[in-house]
Amino acid sequence: MRTSAVTRTIGSLAPVGLLALLLAGCGTDDPRTGCAWMKDQDPAAGAGSTVILVDGSASVRGAASGAEGPDYGRAVDTLLEEGVEAGDTFSVGTFAGAPGDVDWTFRKRSANWKESARNSGNQKANRDAAIRCLAEDVTTAQRVVPARGGTDVLAALTTGAGLLQDVEGPRRLVVLSDGLSTNGCADLRQAAFDSEADVKAIASVCATKGEFSELPDLSGIGVTFVGLGHSAGAQPSANQAQRAWLSRLWTSLCERAGATGANCIASGAPVGSAPAPAATRPVQADPVVAYRDGRSQTYSLLGAALFDTDAARLRPAAMEPLTDIAVRARTTPGLDRVEVDGYVDLRGGSANDRSLSKSRADAVVEVLVEHGVPRSSVEAYGRGVSPGCPSDRSTEDMSAGERLQCDRRVDIRIFWK
Repeated sequence: MRTSAVTRTIGSLAPVGLLALLLAGCGTDDPRTGCAWMKDQDPAAGAGSTVILVDGSASVRGAASGAEGPDYGRAVDTLLEEGVEAGDTFSVGTFAGAPGDVDWTFRKRSANWKESARNSGNQKANRDAAIRCLAEDVTTAQRVVPARGGTDVLAALTTGAGLLQDVEGPRRLVVLSDGLSTNGCADLRQAAFDSEADVKAIASVCATKGEFSELPDLSGIGVTFVGLGHSAGAQPSANQAQRAWLSRLWTSLCERAGATGANCIASGAPVGSAPAPAATRPVQADPVVAYRDGRSQTYSLLGAALFDTDAARLRPAAMEPLTDIAVRARTTPGLDRVEVDGYVDLRGGSANDRSLSKSRADAVVEVLVEHGVPRSSVEAYGRGVSPGCPSDRSTEDMSAGERLQCDRRVDIRIFWK
């Protein structure tokens, strides 16, 4: 998929006349004129496949009737045109909720218009109808309300990638979402939205090796994210910098999942807005992601100064620096929260990475609370294997042992309003 084409897709608006044409689309089971051929059409040999995943959570659609939300049907016009022109097979579904289940509007519907009729004029008419049908199907998917609240974008990607496993031709995965996961390893409710270290840490946690990995296999799949940071309802709006951060995060996760850089396209560019389609049932409440303004201070403490090897009990020598940080935190004007991130180095087994790093972070939190930091303001996170030394530390002259020490650390981040 060409980057230029995607840029045109996200940045452009369809003609006003398209709204009327969309009303003639095919929907899920409606054999109306111009669309019925797609249901029984055999795919072309070697044809590609496009899976479109539509975020159905309250953060995108809004909980109130008639709330303004992203106009996904118009945002994907050019993507649909390219896929239909190539004769792709399409699947469209709605996702949200912790399990990442996808409620499919349809699966594996062929747009093989070149073999849909004998007459070339009828073939082209079917091609144009297919584009209108699929745009309406995206709108139909927006009407579906998942049974559970919350969002797990990675889980939806895993389900979507599963439909593409046996496809011989080009494989494309389009994700229509604000990108605000509130479940799984990419839970963004505590993200700072301005830190490259956050991007690396989230990608590192999600890419934990073995059975703990939450990343899908995106090898050989072209992935396009549309609408990142564009929400509705009670969810606060992201500014341009925060949308750019979301784009970097999802590009990084896409690449860590096996897709090449050229096949990972994430954009927070405007997609236009429209009243949310009438819901099929009451919308479940969605956890709110409170965008942070990035005012913070990070203190990195080497694990060797705090803990014995493979242990989570603090050494006596750790009390002095932790007490000092606790005083700084509790006396910070407008204190918002304190986050404690525990990391381990590569030498541990993946089964122990998260538990040990979380236990160490918990031990640090207890000291901070004992020295006056409100417990309600402190959160501990076991980040597992470190993504590398903090960006303000040069590793050029470090020995291998020093790098391991740097990886085996605890970061304490103080945020203020």
